[in-house]
Amino acid sequence: MLAEFGDDPDRYADAKARKNYAGTSSITPRLRHPAGLLARYARNKHLADAAHQWAFCALTASPGARTYYDAIRGRGVSHHAALRQLGNRLVGILHGCLRTRSLYDEDTAWPQLNA
Repeated sequence: MLAEFGDDPDRYADAKARKNYAGTSSITPRLRHPAGLLARYARNKHLADAAHQWAFCALTASPGARTYYDAIRGRGVSHHAALRQLGNRLVGILHGCLRTRSLYDEDTAWPQLNA
């Protein structure tokens, strides 16, 4: 993930820019599917694949990630769409860790799930 994102700390203005580059954030089509969300096609494929694998591995390594994934699946979302949403959340958490120069902490990353 870090190799694909690069080492320039000012490359991404915010977490949304990093998520868009990773291809984990969804797009909302305006005309064709007004109520639906679609996956991004313009993305860094290597980074999107890594985020997908990271999300899949987090299901067994992180109780907070597992709870988040299960909540998404409980709303009737498909497995791959739920992994993309989890990957999107993980990229946002990574962005926060890089910006604040802090280590990952399960309780900080998933506060509403561990309360």
